[in-house]
Amino acid sequence: MNKIRLSRTIWGLALGSLALIYPDVAAAYVGPGAGFAFVSTFFVFLATFFLVILTLLLWPLRFIYRLVTGKLRSATETIDRLIIIGFDGMEPTLADKWMKEDKLPNLAKLAADGTFSTLRTTYPAISPVAWSTFSTGVNPGKHNIYDFLSRNVKTYLPDLSSAHIGSSARTITIGPYQIPLGKPEIRLMRKSKPFWIILGEHGFFSHILRVPITFPPEKFNGLSLSAMCVPDLVGSQGSFTYYTSEPASKRHTGGVRISIELKDNVVNANLFGPENTLSTKEDRMVIPFSLQIKPDGSGADLQLPDEKIPLQIGKYTDWINVTFKPALWFKVHGICRFLLKEVTPHVKLYVTPINIDPEKPALPISNPLIYSVYLAKMLGPYATLGLAEDTWALNERIIADEDFLEQCYKYHHEREEMFMNALDRTQKGVCACVFDTTDRIQHMFFRYMEPDHPALRGQDRERFKDEIEDLYKKCDQLVGKVLDKLGPNDVLIIMSDHGFKPFSRGINLNSWLKKNGYLALKNGAKDTSGEWFENVDWSKTKAYNLGLGGLYLNIKGREAQGIVSTADVSALKTELISKLNGLTDPEKGKVSITKVYDTAQIYHGPYVHNAPDLIIGYGDGYRASWDGVTGIIDDTIFEDNTRAWSGDHCVDPNNVPGVIFCNRALKQENPSIADIAPTALSLYKIDIPAYMDGKPLLDSDK
Repeated sequence: MNKIRLSRTIWGLALGSLALIYPDVAAAYVGPGAGFAFVSTFFVFLATFFLVILTLLLWPLRFIYRLVTGKLRSATETIDRLIIIGFDGMEPTLADKWMKEDKLPNLAKLAADGTFSTLRTTYPAISPVAWSTFSTGVNPGKHNIYDFLSRNVKTYLPDLSSAHIGSSARTITIGPYQIPLGKPEIRLMRKSKPFWIILGEHGFFSHILRVPITFPPEKFNGLSLSAMCVPDLVGSQGSFTYYTSEPASKRHTGGVRISIELKDNVVNANLFGPENTLSTKEDRMVIPFSLQIKPDGSGADLQLPDEKIPLQIGKYTDWINVTFKPALWFKVHGICRFLLKEVTPHVKLYVTPINIDPEKPALPISNPLIYSVYLAKMLGPYATLGLAEDTWALNERIIADEDFLEQCYKYHHEREEMFMNALDRTQKGVCACVFDTTDRIQHMFFRYMEPDHPALRGQDRERFKDEIEDLYKKCDQLVGKVLDKLGPNDVLIIMSDHGFKPFSRGINLNSWLKKNGYLALKNGAKDTSGEWFENVDWSKTKAYNLGLGGLYLNIKGREAQGIVSTADVSALKTELISKLNGLTDPEKGKVSITKVYDTAQIYHGPYVHNAPDLIIGYGDGYRASWDGVTGIIDDTIFEDNTRAWSGDHCVDPNNVPGVIFCNRALKQENPSIADIAPTALSLYKIDIPAYMDGKPLLDSDK
């Protein structure tokens, strides 16, 4: 990775600021932006070209070295291909139900001929945590990922847990421009070594497509395309733009609302890009555009500086290339889709988050850099944003259910094409791909599977009631295509990182802590804080909740304003666990928290000091509330979840195991997601590192 970084000339950087944390530009999982560095395309590709030439020249020497040192295995000693398909969030009870109803014939065949089992997930059952364990074979104490968010012990504000982007320490000002004199820091926060890097060190090639927590990409013997936590072009984890002539009624979480005015059937507006860090004025780059409404009201013509695009009401455009120009000959490239929602009585135009253009990437999103370009040349433009499906636009009812589904399946189709392309080119080694569609659609459509979900009260419950079943059928069809390509010496694993449950009621744990005397607001703050712990009195606060499942103690010497002494930590943990275990929702009479876990007992490794002190295991139907996740504290502890985001997995991990299918029988019972990495190594007869927590699930003999 360091060699790749040194090859890149980076001319500007827009830091992830607190503005990216706030809901106006919040991530799909209520997380902060990753920051953004834009790159001179010319220098990137020039450097990459020379790296490719150098790699080709050195390949014979590397081959001889591996042969002499025994790092190349005979093709007859091991399996041919290990094919891993990740269906993020596939729920085992639903898969089992629909297999028994003969609706998933290909998964049923795998279950009958090989294995079908639940797969133990991580604590907490959150995607970045679980997929990091999948990759490395270790518990979070060894890979350092505990949530989407990590807390800053100095400010108590959240940071993105998976990646850090810092600015160049020195700049030089030339007229209206400021030029960095060094490269910015782009660092993956996940620790430990993924199994495909170890495989590569022993001569085995891997295709790793869209596995979460692989940004920035690491250098290894193979090809990879990064996924979760790849930012959009403005540096957030996914911010849509909504242009409307309708009077503002509320502020929009997860996106930016821009008021427009229709004059003589024409709208003039700007498409906003990243901050122009080459400019001393600290302004954002923009692309002007106009919208010419058709006289018959059937649509409009979108006029960009170099292109005219017809828009039909209710129909997405293809990916549109947008180019921002920070200075002189420098360009920053992105892609987005436009959706015209209506032109009367108000003009409403939705624009997806602007994705990094894979053909001209402004940030490293693949290994090697040229791989994302190759895929774009072969298959056309595709989504690069880590959380590309715009859940917040649906949450805010900017787009409709059918718009969201169309978006999801467009991205699913792109992913499937990439995967099949990689599978056809993998003769020996690993071909792994994670599909997000299962996670995103279940998050947003679980409300149709619940008889009285608050998000659908008084609404039509029939139209999309079979959407999740149809989703599983589509997954099964993909499995069928892979089975047709399976050789006798191939191993196929179908898996998910966790399962899914309904999310009907939210709990604001910080409000509970306030009511029970563990968290205090400053005098004069009345009974309500602002977002992200505004007005919290840390000098009187013993504990606080940050993220989707973690509770932290305000420990003296660790947090900037800590008050809990080290000697009192154990007793305070015991007290909180006792009070929160079995916590009942007084309105519904249901248990909202089934178990609270002491992380000192479930984590081990060199990074446990970064972990939350307690993990909250929410009960069936419950999760951290929206206000709770964004650090708002008031008198409301329990409330209905009325958003479209109606299914979740941020609950007690024992209630949401993932799923595993395999074309071979497993030799271990009660498998864990930590077992996948050592299984991959054992299948290629590589010694499993002693630090790995998982165990091989399959015999290494062919």
